[in-house]
Amino acid sequence: MAEVATEIAKEIEEKAETPVTVAPTKAEEASEAETKVTVTPPKTVEATNKPAGEEVKPTETSSLGGKLETDVEIKASAGQFHHMFTGKPHHVSKASPGNIQGCDLHEGDWGKPGSIIFWNYVHDGEAKVAKERIEAVEPEKNLITFRVIEGDLMKEYKSFLLTIQVTPKHGGPGSIVHWHLEYEKISEEVAHPETLLQFCVEVSKEIDEHLLAEE
Repeated sequence: MAEVATEIAKEIEEKAETPVTVAPTKAEEASEAETKVTVTPPKTVEATNKPAGEEVKPTETSSLGGKLETDVEIKASAGQFHHMFTGKPHHVSKASPGNIQGCDLHEGDWGKPGSIIFWNYVHDGEAKVAKERIEAVEPEKNLITFRVIEGDLMKEYKSFLLTIQVTPKHGGPGSIVHWHLEYEKISEEVAHPETLLQFCVEVSKEIDEHLLAEE
């Protein structure tokens, strides 16, 4: 009887030591999928989305917040492209008439922080408007940041920032236009503005062609 009891005790110990693999729950799987969708902030975020002189503080991105960015290679110089958005954005409609119908100065001066400009544009086949405030201008970096304060984008986003920074291309002529969009959606149903980022790419290429034709 003692031997039988010993054998039973060993079996119980072996079962207790056997590792049990727990399958992930649907909630955990969904969480992983959402994490993969999160856009990683670029290295230049602190330099591009804060007005000059403002202390840079770490921000916590909510599930509704997002950032999109892209680079566009152009043949024009960095200074030429930057000047289109600081000195004469009302000429952008001449460079890209299919996308931009007009740009008017409502307050302040062209290319000056705090100034208000109003855009008429066509996006996703629809005529739209946007009133923007110039948040920051850094001529030495060929950088300008706009904050959308009124217009069609505000129907789907609580906040929307666009930063354009142009840098000379290393090892040859031309430049790289870096577009950085930072936004907060009003709900999960709102899509990320990927088509607007493509819109920015198209406008950049047409501005480049316009600048080259002026030379």
